[in-house]
Amino acid sequence: MSAEGASTHPRLLLDEHLSLPVRLSIAAALARVDDAEFGTVRDAIEVSDPVLSKQIRVLEDAGYVSVRKGYVGKRPRTWLSLTNEGRAALDRHLKALHALIADL
Repeated sequence: MSAEGASTHPRLLLDEHLSLPVRLSIAAALARVDDAEFGTVRDAIEVSDPVLSKQIRVLEDAGYVSVRKGYVGKRPRTWLSLTNEGRAALDRHLKALHALIADL
């Protein structure tokens, strides 16, 4: 389409941080809850600790995920939550996916 006009192809509206299936899975899992323990997310999306850690770091750097560390008794724990920015990005990404599919 021309620069003057009409619309942008839906694929151009996809969020680069959510385009990787593991990152999209993380965001989708966290969208359902206020926060979740690292191990719970790991098990829910069926990835290893290193894979989840790496992808969480990317999402945290993008401002999409908040990481909170603490203890339960003497055991260290890490809780993850989707930020407001992350929720908005997920919403935009899903709308772009729906538009892309509807465009077929």
